[in-house]
Amino acid sequence: MSVTPDRKAELIKTHARSEGDTGSAEVQVAILTERIVNLTEHFKTHKKDNHSRRGLLKLVSQRRSLLDHLKKSEADRYQALIEVLGLRR
Repeated sequence: MSVTPDRKAELIKTHARSEGDTGSAEVQVAILTERIVNLTEHFKTHKKDNHSRRGLLKLVSQRRSLLDHLKKSEADRYQALIEVLGLRR
């Protein structure tokens, strides 16, 4: 259900802007997206797990805030990120 260290390292390597970058908005959004996808799969079998659902809503809100910041500051990075992650249709 959580992101494994190997998967997290892979996400950081894929979305990092420079060597050793773990805190950029792209990396944070990618990790949050992975956690959101995992929780969404969890809810397909555990429909009444409302405690975890609250956590999911917090993650979605946090990701939304990071994306809003990125869109406001650097729109080209925002567009590239949502295309890579497939967030908008």
